[in-house]
Amino acid sequence: MKKYILLLLFVLASVAIAADESSAIFGKDIIPNILAYDKAGSLHLGKWFTLLQGKYFSIAFLAIAFGVPAVFLVHYLIIGPMIFSHDRKKIHVFTIFHRFIHWLAGFSFIVLIPTGFVMVFGTFFGGGEFVRVCKELHAISTVFFAISVLPMLFMWLKEMLPTSDDIKWLMILGGYLNKRKDPIPAGKFNAGQKMWFWTCTFGGIIMIITGAIMYFQDFKLDIIASLGLSQIDLLRASAIVHNVLGMAVAALFMTHVYMSVFAIKGAIHSMITGYKEEEEVEILHSTYYKKLKEKKEI
Repeated sequence: MKKYILLLLFVLASVAIAADESSAIFGKDIIPNILAYDKAGSLHLGKWFTLLQGKYFSIAFLAIAFGVPAVFLVHYLIIGPMIFSHDRKKIHVFTIFHRFIHWLAGFSFIVLIPTGFVMVFGTFFGGGEFVRVCKELHAISTVFFAISVLPMLFMWLKEMLPTSDDIKWLMILGGYLNKRKDPIPAGKFNAGQKMWFWTCTFGGIIMIITGAIMYFQDFKLDIIASLGLSQIDLLRASAIVHNVLGMAVAALFMTHVYMSVFAIKGAIHSMITGYKEEEEVEILHSTYYKKLKEKKEI
């Protein structure tokens, strides 16, 4: 048995010597990394990565892909959309810059999420050229999202900070479970929109970083080595974090689309024209509406 182990190590050593010395995966560190697998100092991610990637991630993504739309379909059929008067004032809410950044991020997600699902279920799609094209489209769309994420973070940061209204909003689920037009405690953005914002921005930034690590894979950073992380540990950790955040982003993006396109009739027009209907603001963002009235801006 020992001679086979020695032969294997010899072959690996030969590969390492022949490989590019600067390679983080196939360079001179390949044998130390293999020998250190699952030993003290490693992240012990091997079994977890195999279990999550091989079984549970696909189940969770499948549940999101079918479960979230199914819940919204039931809501639409039973509760139906909120409809507000279009005969009152129009309240200017979003500038041209706000709308441009929003749509840049929005169109990025329209590509990122479906291509992400294709990569998760790459085996189902048979791999090959289709999955490879989706991978490249995913990477290209990430660039456009990266351009939008920081402007989006800074332009809405103050208005997205938590307030006491958010707790009240969550306790009644934003009033979406009944057909009454009771004023809902919310500022310019409600608790649901804030959840999506923080997931989209901070979560999105982490996904950009972990996605880049997985896309480029074979690179070397001194800071990684200084933390005692092997490249394989870094890749596994990145994949796990990327997938978990991907689930949250996919579910909340579907929610965001449903709310703006179906649950509130005409709501999406505010991101086209910049204006919301006065009754919509009065009911769904009552705290914000009161402040506008106090400032005599409406």
